[in-house]
Amino acid sequence: MQLFRIAFTLALATLAASTAPAVERDALLHKPAPQFTRTDLAQDRIDLASYKGKVVLLNFWATWCGPCQVEMPHFAQWQKSYGGRGLQVIAVSMDDEVSPVRSFLQRRSMPFPVLMGDEQLGKQYGGILGLPVTFLIDRHGNIAAHFKGEPPLDKMESELRRLLNQR
Repeated sequence: MQLFRIAFTLALATLAASTAPAVERDALLHKPAPQFTRTDLAQDRIDLASYKGKVVLLNFWATWCGPCQVEMPHFAQWQKSYGGRGLQVIAVSMDDEVSPVRSFLQRRSMPFPVLMGDEQLGKQYGGILGLPVTFLIDRHGNIAAHFKGEPPLDKMESELRRLLNQR
């Protein structure tokens, strides 16, 4: 029986260690969003700190990502619908080259800044290992929610509305 307990404890420790990277990414929740300053594709300076007081939907995406293309029109609509209440969508393309992103934007007008991301920015946000990845940042600059993979748009919008109603 004692040997079983030792083996079980070791198995649990091994399992905890193997899931550490996923837990590490969620360690950003309720903490200040990592700051960055970049130039978007319209050549405007985007400084995340300047959006304090707004709710920011920060989306990591790519042109080749199917679920990303599904959620983009929703984000555009949310920007139009909730922008006056303090929403700011920022899209960070994780494409390797800017040309497919520019081509995508020529076909679809996005009413929010789109900028190019890279491994360094991805690491600041816990490592972007799959797409899409979306962070909701509250008016105080803290990460309030983190969505990974296929977008749960109804849940995301519900959380967005909740954050917009807070002061």
